[in-house]
Amino acid sequence: MKAETLLAELNRLRKDLDEDPTDVEWLALHHAFCFISYKMSDFQRYVEQEKAKGAFAEYEAQS
Repeated sequence: MKAETLLAELNRLRKDLDEDPTDVEWLALHHAFCFISYKMSDFQRYVEQEKAKGAFAEYEAQS
């Protein structure tokens, strides 16, 4: 698993919604996407730590 893969999925989910600053779902996805993209090296480190714990094993097994 790569951080870019997860970030791309967040972006896809965000784009699936209408850009509506009154919708908490859009706001949450938008700001999570923005924050994570600004902190990409920290997020990559987090993803690597979680991968070492087996957090993505089921996903990777089915791919």
